[in-house]
Amino acid sequence: QVHLVESGGGLVQAGGSLRLSCAASGRTFSSYAMGWFRQAPGKEREFVGAISRSGGDTYYADSVKGRFTISRDNAKNTVYLQMNSLKPEDTAVYYCAASAFLATMSTANYWGQGTQVTVSS
Repeated sequence: QVHLVESGGGLVQAGGSLRLSCAASGRTFSSYAMGWFRQAPGKEREFVGAISRSGGDTYYADSVKGRFTISRDNAKNTVYLQMNSLKPEDTAVYYCAASAFLATMSTANYWGQGTQVTVSS
């Protein structure tokens, strides 16, 4: 079992930055690939990015590539999402997820409760 808790969301002006954190319980954090997703009101959940178990590989949606950076600290059981140059269209609830494999991230077994990010224009 993995319990995920996101934090770091808030209200920011367009062009600003936020860093989200996702803290995981358990001693097997390094056994999971981690992902970030978001869901805006009235829209389906969408993939934002993912990071491999070791942190050596990262993947991003085209919409955030070059602006968002995923990292992880396996010693702290935490994954981060650094968001720069934020746009109003980045407004959403952001969720982290843990999956045994990167390829199955969209159907991850474990999800956090989400943290709200609001970008004002």
